[in-house]
Amino acid sequence: MKEMLSEQKARQYSPLTLAFLGDSVYETMTRETMLMSGNVPVRKLHEQKIRLVCAGFQARAFEMLLPLLSEEELSIAKRGRNADSIPPKHADPFDYRKATGLEALFGYLYLIGNEKRLEDLFQMIWSRQNEFLSNEKE
Repeated sequence: MKEMLSEQKARQYSPLTLAFLGDSVYETMTRETMLMSGNVPVRKLHEQKIRLVCAGFQARAFEMLLPLLSEEELSIAKRGRNADSIPPKHADPFDYRKATGLEALFGYLYLIGNEKRLEDLFQMIWSRQNEFLSNEKE
């Protein structure tokens, strides 16, 4: 069982460090939810995962969640969004920053052991995935 951190201690981590962890938390939640949806060939799972775990999709999720976040969560998400990072060449820099904000929030919630809030936020994103995918930039 993992050791949970206090909110104060978790806030001491840099936003990019929180995003480093949050990236894997978000991807694991996505993969697990996809897997539980049914037995699908791994190629199809991978194709779907790529669309759901990318900067563009996560940026739309970030924007949707912002008004629903507590003051503390909003602070963490904005720290992640505003962190000085270099996006990959294939990613839109604005989307990448927002995605980093979402990942920082997921990393923070994971570190403090707030699994209920993680699940709630993830389910809000999951329930609107078709909307986010239909709004993909071309």
